[in-house]
Amino acid sequence: MKSSRAVSATLRGCASAASASTASVPDPARLARILPRNALRSRNYSSASRPLQSIFSFLNRNDPDKVPEPGFPIMQSHERRKERIKQAKESWKNPKPVKAPSVAMLSQTNLFHPLSESPIPEMREMGKRIQERAVCPVNVPHEVGKHQVNFECPDCGIPIYCCEEHWMDDYENHVLVCETMREINEDEHDLRSGREFPEFEYQLLEQEDDCLINFTNWDTFLYTREFEAINDMRALRQVTKLLTYPVTVGSIIHELSPYNLNNRLTYEGLKSLAATRYSLHPVLSGSDGTLKGQKQIPPPMRIFVLGARGEASLPREVWAQLPFMFPRVNFHLAFIGPEVFLQRPRHLDWPPPPRSPGNPFGTLYERPAPRMKISSTSEYFHTLHKTGMFAPYDPYFDVFVLFHPGFSHPASMTNWEETLPMLLETKCPIIVTGYTKEDMDNDVEWVNNTAKGEFDVLMEPGQNRFSSLRWNILETDPSGGLSQSNWGVWAFRGKRYETMQRVTTPDVIQL
Repeated sequence: MKSSRAVSATLRGCASAASASTASVPDPARLARILPRNALRSRNYSSASRPLQSIFSFLNRNDPDKVPEPGFPIMQSHERRKERIKQAKESWKNPKPVKAPSVAMLSQTNLFHPLSESPIPEMREMGKRIQERAVCPVNVPHEVGKHQVNFECPDCGIPIYCCEEHWMDDYENHVLVCETMREINEDEHDLRSGREFPEFEYQLLEQEDDCLINFTNWDTFLYTREFEAINDMRALRQVTKLLTYPVTVGSIIHELSPYNLNNRLTYEGLKSLAATRYSLHPVLSGSDGTLKGQKQIPPPMRIFVLGARGEASLPREVWAQLPFMFPRVNFHLAFIGPEVFLQRPRHLDWPPPPRSPGNPFGTLYERPAPRMKISSTSEYFHTLHKTGMFAPYDPYFDVFVLFHPGFSHPASMTNWEETLPMLLETKCPIIVTGYTKEDMDNDVEWVNNTAKGEFDVLMEPGQNRFSSLRWNILETDPSGGLSQSNWGVWAFRGKRYETMQRVTTPDVIQL
């Protein structure tokens, strides 16, 4: 599979060949390798095929009596081609006026704007939401009506205090986070600036056996996975915001994982992950495809993402990095949670399928990449577990992942109390992440209090090597709500009891 950059370069070569006076049309055999024969027949063609369709429409227009075969241009006469090239040159000399974009284009040197004065409407709406929800950190009891924030810091451009006097009084505390908040301001404007994002051209090739992945840090991972070089820290922050979800899971279950017995992994964790890695890295076999040399295909590796929210709507090219990291294994990624369809995925038809006798929970199925299936179910896991929908569970092929579950949060604590015992029954690894150290410690404490003595720690809590480098801001608490997606990670599973038989020998009578 070619990368988007390689495909775009090939398309530019085809377009230049069509515009030259000496060459007539692109080679059909070459175009057949780039685009499937029936690609133009579908209405939902990819973005990479749109330039090809424009080429075909230009070559075949004004020919109502000729219907081209999908994927191939019509071989036309020399006079016809000369006439069309002449028309194309005239259209290039007198181009049609291009409609101005609705969003103002911002350069990389003009990304900082106070939220109330931002040229982007979405950023102005964000500033209004913060003013409605946030409370001034310098709260004076006798000052009535001055607790809502409406003063924007001139250095970071985010409303954080109710007045300038409180900002000056608390400046020593604000200066500790002011630089980070300014970085958040610029990153949000950068996403909406209208620039091209070459860092989002993901590597869509499988990892070769001779090329090993290095999980030391983000730089070594992107280099060994042959991503395009990212030389800007802002672009690196943008791409890690999305890639942190699949890479966090892959860095733990991979055989070259940086987490080992010397780095936070426990002996119980080594036992569980050894079973998972045995399935993820199968031994190469010499089967030749005949009946005599046939082999049994193992079941897919199932990754259950419980409490899925925004990660369920990520571009599927992001999640496709998992099967590309493990090229000999099939994957089934299951998003489970009541907020799975809270954000509409842009690449899917809407609304999701209704509940029916054949699909009682309205599960949406996708196949976005080879050897990968994605299912999204808007339901609690304990409800699905009681029906036996995913039973039986196998520690060799099943892994549970909980991104920022919020075990100790009052709004979700009741549901997790019902889900946790059923998770421990599966005896499968459970990977948990947290926004901050405080958030992760609260989750660990809640699990210890709720299921004390019923679980084994597989990986000690600590900072995640592949956390998002981009900061998040909490609109209800801008100054104290700074966090990073998947900042920390730890793992546990249900306790396994081993039985041992003691052989007793009769006492020896000495004479």
